Amino acid sequence: MQQGPRPNFNRGRNPNFRREQQQEHRTNRMIRVPEVRLVGDNVEPGVYRTDEALRMAEDQALDLVEISPNAAPPVCRIIDYNKFLYEKKKKEKEMKANAHKSEVKEIRFTPNTDDHDFDFKAKHAEKFLKEGNKVKTYVQFKGRAIMFKERGELILLKFAERLAEVGALEGMPLMEGKRMIAIFAPKSAKKKDKPAKEPREGGEGGGAPRPQQPAGDQQPPVRRPIEIKYAKPPGDKPAGSSN
Repeated sequence: MQQGPRPNFNRGRNPNFRREQQQEHRTNRMIRVPEVRLVGDNVEPGVYRTDEALRMAEDQALDLVEISPNAAPPVCRIIDYNKFLYEKKKKEKEMKANAHKSEVKEIRFTPNTDDHDFDFKAKHAEKFLKEGNKVKTYVQFKGRAIMFKERGELILLKFAERLAEVGALEGMPLMEGKRMIAIFAPKSAKKKDKPAKEPREGGEGGGAPRPQQPAGDQQPPVRRPIEIKYAKPPGDKPAGSSN
């Protein structure tokens, strides 16, 4: 018995269906609404028929890209879609690189930490603070070393002195179990710019420049009336010349 042709279940399916699922935006012939709103630098913004917008994109050898599909009508731009995706991914990578998550770095001391080890750990702490991380330092006491709490406090306060330019001590050292802990937060570099702004604002109408401005401003008005008074002698010259 001969079998008939197998039914073609793909008949009637949109060949661009899988492509639409893969693409982030609908482009060109995938846009099936009657009208779109065009925006961008290379077109006159406004509402256009979709076939007219497609013709405009083809004339510029670019793509019609649907930017806001939920708007009424949908918002589109005439751009190079591949270039648009490349720049978008590049910006996303830059944003991820700049979005630094603050972490808490731990640095451990003992009551008998020597100067060499102290300097080595201080350099690490400075690096962590400059990167925007917090630094949790603690002195670990073991056995009878708990008797030297004052020594541990001196180490942490000395450490705070060493990090004063890049980090601020959030509180005095505290004991937690067999550890004496101190936490340092990074200092903001923006605070250094504030003193430069204050004199500018004061110079415009502040109290400090006031004694200088009157001294400089009073001299011209005093000289002007003097010049006006001395403008009379030219009229008196004939009398002087007759003498």
